[in-house]
Amino acid sequence: MYEPIRTKSVHSVARTPADFPHRSRQEELDIQLAGHFSALLAVTDELRALAPEPDLDAAAERLSRQVARLRGGAEPVRAAAGAADPGALAGLHRRAHALAGRALVVAASRADTAAAILSAERMDAHAAYAGRSSAEPAAALS
Repeated sequence: MYEPIRTKSVHSVARTPADFPHRSRQEELDIQLAGHFSALLAVTDELRALAPEPDLDAAAERLSRQVARLRGGAEPVRAAAGAADPGALAGLHRRAHALAGRALVVAASRADTAAAILSAERMDAHAAYAGRSSAEPAAALS
């Protein structure tokens, strides 16, 4: 009534390590750091569209160079920012601060000093904005 199974189970077939694609820990960290920097670059581009500042332009250029370095010379894709809500500025800075923090953790794991310095600088810049924006309403009340 039933036809017998003629092939071996995939679970019983012995596989060699060459059967699976493997990347080194360093390659995995490169991919992860490039992803964090790409996301940070996208948020930085959004911030530049809402509130153009020379600091953000310089940061975007540095982030772009780091992504290209980590991806073996491939330039990151950059989209033109669309119309965004100016009230979203504080949220974008918070998101950029969080992304820079994640990049800092990965850069420290890789022992990549240049990436760690860039991440820490971006964290400081976005934290300074958060401190500035929370102090403005208090100043308006006094």
